Amino acid sequence: MAQAIGSTKGAVVDRRRHLSQRAKEEIAGYLFISPWIVGFLIFTAGAMIFSLGLVFFKTDLLTGFNFYGLRNITKMLSDPLYHKSLQVTSYYAFAVVPLSLAIGLIIALGLNQGLPAQSLWRTLYYLPSVTSGIAVAMLWMWIFHPDAGLLNQALLMAGIEGPRWLYSENWAVPAFIIMGAWGAGGNMLLYLAGLQGIPTHLYEAARIDGASSLRTFWAITIPMLSPTIFFNLIMGIIGSFQIFTQALVMTSGGPNNATLTIMLYLYRKGFEQFQFGYASAIAWSLFVIVLLLTLLVFRSSAVWVYYEGEVRK
Repeated sequence: MAQAIGSTKGAVVDRRRHLSQRAKEEIAGYLFISPWIVGFLIFTAGAMIFSLGLVFFKTDLLTGFNFYGLRNITKMLSDPLYHKSLQVTSYYAFAVVPLSLAIGLIIALGLNQGLPAQSLWRTLYYLPSVTSGIAVAMLWMWIFHPDAGLLNQALLMAGIEGPRWLYSENWAVPAFIIMGAWGAGGNMLLYLAGLQGIPTHLYEAARIDGASSLRTFWAITIPMLSPTIFFNLIMGIIGSFQIFTQALVMTSGGPNNATLTIMLYLYRKGFEQFQFGYASAIAWSLFVIVLLLTLLVFRSSAVWVYYEGEVRK
């Protein structure tokens, strides 16, 4: 009896010691991630809550806060420049996202064929994705120069008179789209990783069945690559609606507000005109738009995104 009681006490002590060790590990883990948690609560979650509150005030953050109710929102909905910026941003986003997805996939398919100096080509195609935005903008300003630019000089050699690009209301946004498609290296790298994760036995089975290359591409490559396409699509939508550096550095929103993106308009209202309440309303409208588009893509993913081992109903 005494021996049984002693063994029971020993088990309890071991359990307490085990729980104590586990608690210590959890505390240590939270201490390690506490800088990130504090930074997130203050600079991300806190800033978002603060900006949401600013929507209902007229303020420059310096001389005081005047309660404005919903007037910032109603003003925004009737503001022609806001509608112009939304139109420009949507035009850019709905053109550059599918173009970047397609170009990235084509490059990835080419680099997945075991070409000579393959590592060098991968690096060169990915390099635009990690280059400074301002440096890239300066480079493309020279490329798109209507008189001395590299692109128009190349077109002139082919007997074509190039447009005025950034100086033209009709060609400024297409110039941004070309520039955005040039930076498809990020998509390419993810596609390449996805392609190399496709089981080779699927291609071998298709080859034995006599499937053509095109049939194999549509029946195996695209379905197996659909999760990567889905991820690139989501990130592309989020990134394209936040276009800012090109519009600020290359055109300042011109000519005649032809490249006035919603982020540039937000910047002007907040940091040039100090209308932070109105700028916050614009920021939250952008958040809602991107959220709705993202949710739409997520809802549609059940139809076209395939995960290996998934049982579809």
